[in-house]
Amino acid sequence: MSGAAIETDRLILRNWRFEDRWPFAEMNADPEVMRYFPATLSRAESDALVWRIGQHLERHGFGLWAVERKDDQRFLGFCGLARIEFACPIEGDIEIGWRLARHCWRKGYAFEAASACLDWVWAHRDFPRIVSMTAEINEPSWSLMRKLGMEHRPQLDFDHPRIADDSPLKPHVVYVVDRPA
Repeated sequence: MSGAAIETDRLILRNWRFEDRWPFAEMNADPEVMRYFPATLSRAESDALVWRIGQHLERHGFGLWAVERKDDQRFLGFCGLARIEFACPIEGDIEIGWRLARHCWRKGYAFEAASACLDWVWAHRDFPRIVSMTAEINEPSWSLMRKLGMEHRPQLDFDHPRIADDSPLKPHVVYVVDRPA
């Protein structure tokens, strides 16, 4: 798969390339990057995730695009849209999500990429809303959700069924942005 999906001033959000797998695996093995996930990922688990992301992109025409910095073509992580396919209050909704390598944090890349994804989805799809979810303790993510204009919808918060009952990551918050008028 190749080709650009979305461009911003500093970034290209594109389909995944074979050579993205190594830096993605390094990122998924970083305990700080994966702090708000149940565990880091092995190389095989990371590669399997790339495969699932690719399948979603092919099936739906949108997905979690690879994020590349324009000035040096460096892979930074992913940002994009995915259909929620597990039992929870937002099952079937389209979620915006992101994961960037630690060296990219606090540079505005996540906001830039996510803003571009929202612009893209409003222009190319007719979804009534976009959701985002994260562990209740993941303040960096829900701060970005707020910056993107998303609102916390407490009635949609849930305990994630794929996370152990005794984990502090189990309670999840849900933020929503409705389609602009």
